[in-house]
Amino acid sequence: MPKMKTRRGAAKRFKITKSGRIKRRRAYRAHILEHKPPKRKRQARRAQTMDASNAQAVRRMLPYA
Repeated sequence: MPKMKTRRGAAKRFKITKSGRIKRRRAYRAHILEHKPPKRKRQARRAQTMDASNAQAVRRMLPYA
């Protein structure tokens, strides 16, 4: 049986922490930052862990992670 393939787009966006949770980047940080409050931009710098409902779908995309 051939090896399972990893979804490359998911591999670039998500990392698995040592405890097994999925780490992701926060949204709304790419452009048009001038009118966004500094607090919102500052908080968007930090990574966030995913909740369990979406994490299951990401795990299927990262079979070897």
